[in-house]
Amino acid sequence: MKTLTTEAELDAFCTMAQMHPFVTIDTEFLRERTYYSKLCLLQIAVPGTCVDDAVLVDPLSPDMGLEPLYRLFRDTSVVKVFHAARQDLEIFWNDAKIFPTPLFDTQVAAMVCGFGEQVGYETLVRKIVKEQVDKSSRFTDWSRRPLTDAQKTYAIADVTHLRGVYLFLKAELERTDREAWVVEETQSLTDPAIYDVVPSEAWRRIKTRTSSNKFLAYVRELAAFREQYAQTRNVPRNRVYKDDAMVELASTKPITHEDLSKSRLLLREARKGEISDGILNAIKTVNAMDPETFPKLPKSNDKLQVNPALADLLRVLLKAKSEGSDVAQKMIANTSELDALAGGQRDLPSLKGWRMDVFGSDALRLCEGRVGLAVKGNKVKLFEL
Repeated sequence: MKTLTTEAELDAFCTMAQMHPFVTIDTEFLRERTYYSKLCLLQIAVPGTCVDDAVLVDPLSPDMGLEPLYRLFRDTSVVKVFHAARQDLEIFWNDAKIFPTPLFDTQVAAMVCGFGEQVGYETLVRKIVKEQVDKSSRFTDWSRRPLTDAQKTYAIADVTHLRGVYLFLKAELERTDREAWVVEETQSLTDPAIYDVVPSEAWRRIKTRTSSNKFLAYVRELAAFREQYAQTRNVPRNRVYKDDAMVELASTKPITHEDLSKSRLLLREARKGEISDGILNAIKTVNAMDPETFPKLPKSNDKLQVNPALADLLRVLLKAKSEGSDVAQKMIANTSELDALAGGQRDLPSLKGWRMDVFGSDALRLCEGRVGLAVKGNKVKLFEL
């Protein structure tokens, strides 16, 4: 297998790839020691069986630049095929603010085609291509050079088998007339808001046991400082301080370095220097803040007037619709969404797009008391009321 180490080589391959209807792409990266993923290897394949139809690309080579790849991404005549694309897309968005267009995610397509929830690549290869994938090199250090033959073999298989998986799923989607479903689902993957973490909004990811607005204000300021510090220095946010330490700080509200030294969960490195100053400034900011500016949690389903019997009926309906359409239940609606539906909420994903056709319209009729559920044999059926 060939490894490309210069931008000129990549340019030649991408120029050739632009003459094909699709390419398959995968990445290998590291993120344990950085905030942003470090791209260590790219794998690209075009349709065909020739050994030169699939290549490895070394982004760590001093002579490598990725602009030819991004040119390929912008070429709308070539479908870019990934499996479980989210982490790959995050790398390209952070590096060049670009998404591959059009995008095809085989994990999404497989869920639409009845392969279950978040089906793995190895499973698809085994069931569709009838091949086994050796995953022994999955957790190796991809930043080390030279790469071993085992690493290269593992990496190239992630795009060569993907060609057969894509062609099978594409044909199945055309047969069932569900291409639009996959397009609708993959559109959410190219939303920049998924990948651009705004420090002032980072607090929403922190799990707390209290909904006190002032407590949340401390969490918001502490989370914002941590996110900004981690982003500017490209270090993992947990290397600054962990979530449990943040919650402790929001509870104890330290105002001096001596107070910080009493923290039970704060890392030693965070008790001095810029991090400690940032923590104390965050606490000081909240202490001087107008209570009207404190954050508020959105209404949870716990406060909805949920009809438990109706919620149970919706679960039965969802299971029946999932089996009838051969689409994973969680792809149609999750448990909290069913509770929200039973509680009267209507601005929900399950009531939009293809989900409305598969589940939402009958779910609304059930909620409105216009239909009931009956069992006939081993099937659940709707009947008019």
